[in-house]
Parts: sequence; C-alpha cells; structure tokens
Amino acid sequence: MATPNYGYEKRQKELAKKKKKEEKLKHKAERKVGEGAPDDAPDENSGESPLAGPDAPAQA
Repeated sequence: MATPNYGYEKRQKELAKKKKKEEKLKHKAERKVGEGAPDDAPDENSGESPLAGPDAPAQA
C-alpha cells in the first residue's frame, strides 16, 4: 500500500483557500463598484432632500 503524500494534500488545500479568498475579494470589489452608481443618488435639480422618503411632503 502506498503512503499518503501529505505535502501534496497540504498544497492543494492552500491553493483552494487562496482561490476562494481571491474570489471573495473580487465579489466584494464588484459590490463596492456597484454601490456608487449614480442611479441611487438623488438629483440635485429635483429639489428633494436626500433624507426624504417617498412619502415625505414635497418642499416648495
């Protein structure tokens, strides 16, 4: 019977960990880029307060 190659197993675990971490950072960066979209920000010309919700009375 062959002996287990612990060095190989350890290296494979390290590579899987590294890949998972890189993917996580990539997804986090994508969310951060999408967070600053101009569609979410209120227009300066709309006259609405950024704190006002959709049910808040309009300021005249």
